[in-house]
Amino acid sequence: MQTEQTKGMEARTQRRIPYGQAFLQLLHFGYQQAMSCIFPVAIFGTLAVSKWLNVPFIHRYDLILLVLIAVQYLMYRSRLETLDEIKVICVFHIIGLMLELYKVHMGSWSYPELGYTKWFGVPLYSGFMYASVASYMCQVWRRLKMDMTGWPGTVPATALGAAIYLNFFTHHFIPDFRWWLMALVAIVFWRTRIWFTVRTTTYRMPLTMAFLLVGFFIWLAENIATFFGAWKYPNQQEIWQPVSFGKISSWFLLVIISVIIVAQLKYVKANRTKT
Repeated sequence: MQTEQTKGMEARTQRRIPYGQAFLQLLHFGYQQAMSCIFPVAIFGTLAVSKWLNVPFIHRYDLILLVLIAVQYLMYRSRLETLDEIKVICVFHIIGLMLELYKVHMGSWSYPELGYTKWFGVPLYSGFMYASVASYMCQVWRRLKMDMTGWPGTVPATALGAAIYLNFFTHHFIPDFRWWLMALVAIVFWRTRIWFTVRTTTYRMPLTMAFLLVGFFIWLAENIATFFGAWKYPNQQEIWQPVSFGKISSWFLLVIISVIIVAQLKYVKANRTKT
């Protein structure tokens, strides 16, 4: 996927800069990353506060849902998020909720607390945890003026994303193909590079490396979330234990789905703008 933005990037990328400027670049990059994480931070902050602060007349799961809806509304009203980004977040909320319903039904994890907004054992706020990944993707894409080169195309990317999502459901009945899918990701996205701009300098990295980095940090966030009781895995029912390191592979694949959907929507919108 290559747009007008990527033309001429080679002339501005990876040039040497003084140490002082490099420090400013790092600060600016960190600031933009932090601003892109507002909604995920709001989720974990709400989980932490609600874990230790009892609010009368409302169940914790219901309170979390109301708070997160309010945060989304405030982000939209303050223009921290656009209407298009809200639409993407809603899509991911539905995708995540469908996966949650299935996984809870299969006993992969559980939500033991009470709540009026639980549907078949799944609190409705859980979809926002997947939507927070989409929120981050949309925010960082806009703030760092991201683009991609070497995109494999709509059909291969969509087919791979669908296969990854389907494997989250089917591995309960047939062999788990996640490692094969991860190998396929490396092949399909071998030439794909992600470009991002920090102030006036443009950088690039392999897209698969970005997948791994984001997946690792989501795994760290998952440890925080389970510690504060967002959900519980079977081995955490009696006492909290760190989430298995192998879960990074699951988040790696989920991030790929997120990037594919966001990238395709950006690509469609760019083509509509041209016409």
